[in-house]
Amino acid sequence: MDFIKNILKGIVIGVSNIIPGVSGGTMMVSMGIYDKMLHCITHFFKDFKKNIKFLLPIGIGLIVGLVGLSFIIEPAFENFPLPTNAIFIGLIVGGLPAILKKVKGNKFKMGYVIPLLIFFGLVVGLAALGEKEGVSADLTFTLWNEIKLFFVGVVASATMVVPGVSGSMILLLMGYYNPIIETINLFVKALVRFDIPVLLQTCGVLVPMGLGIVIGAVAIAKLIELIFEKCPMYAYYAIIGLIVASPIAILLVAELGTINVVNVLVSIVTFAIGVFIAMKLGD
Repeated sequence: MDFIKNILKGIVIGVSNIIPGVSGGTMMVSMGIYDKMLHCITHFFKDFKKNIKFLLPIGIGLIVGLVGLSFIIEPAFENFPLPTNAIFIGLIVGGLPAILKKVKGNKFKMGYVIPLLIFFGLVVGLAALGEKEGVSADLTFTLWNEIKLFFVGVVASATMVVPGVSGSMILLLMGYYNPIIETINLFVKALVRFDIPVLLQTCGVLVPMGLGIVIGAVAIAKLIELIFEKCPMYAYYAIIGLIVASPIAILLVAELGTINVVNVLVSIVTFAIGVFIAMKLGD
């Protein structure tokens, strides 16, 4: 049962990483696995079997969400933008009670408000920049482009690990979002057809970026783990700021389409479904 549950968590994280304005790190927090994910990444070889048992189903779900559901999510946002955004807002809000439990019972200090406001402002500020895409990145196979893709992977991993910061939105601003999504879709189609030349071409983009994601995730996770060890309450209040800001960021970035009574009512239902899923997966 835990295996299936973790696959579902992985799917939510994977899907969230391809949606501008939605943070994979926030979804990890919402589903109550953020601390454990950090520990598994930073102590991967220390407790290898236990970590693999935990990470494998999440990894499977992440790939399914990132690759497989990208074909479903795109038309869902095109045809039902408000209800689709509402379910992700529900997923975020549903995780807030779990974080509030972390700080409950601890004496409140005014200093805790500072990280809350800073990270709230960071997320809303990034969203307020707008969803303007940078000049579309050049992905042709050259040594310089391969190096750039590695560092783009490092940046992407940082935004995946840090709650509240949307990796896809950062990639969009850098001009890499659409080219990378197109490359992933091309890779999947080539894999189905077993088209070796296209597979090699797409791997020339995905492999250096993937290496950057792995190395960056480990480095950033170690830094965040250190922050949680030294000043946990400040870290939790920062995460509360990130979570509260995330729905605002989504609404600022998202195309909401036609807003009418039917759309609003359906969105209330999908929001409630999102909250329910987050609370169930977070148990």
